[in-house]
Amino acid sequence: MPMLDSYIFFDGNCAEAMRFYERVTGGKLQMMMKYSESPEKADPQHCLPGSEDRIMHANLLIDGRNLMASDSPAGQHRPMQGFALSLYYDTPEEARKKFDMLADGGQVTMPFGPTFWAKGFGMLTDRFGTPWMVSGGGEQMS
Repeated sequence: MPMLDSYIFFDGNCAEAMRFYERVTGGKLQMMMKYSESPEKADPQHCLPGSEDRIMHANLLIDGRNLMASDSPAGQHRPMQGFALSLYYDTPEEARKKFDMLADGGQVTMPFGPTFWAKGFGMLTDRFGTPWMVSGGGEQMS
């Protein structure tokens, strides 16, 4: 059976973002490799100038699911749009705590509060530009 995981792109702050997400979610960072550490680093097309210290691939394991990410090569980043990462927690208190952590330094687009499907739900874009939906204490949207 196929599995669907997320892969997101940053503009030079992937390492910071993934370590932050590790703290927020309680996940485990499995790997983080810079472009300069790639086995293909001798190929000039593989590592554009100015990209050496950017993250080529990172993987954060969160409850059996993968959140993967990298930095776009220098000068090629496009802002994230048209999606949101969704977190679900058993209680609205736990969801609220995670929502507040993610919202610190970011922008809340829907304040955390009760909805018809959950005791707590909110939407935000974190300080790294990643959009999130966080809910808890109700029916998990699927």
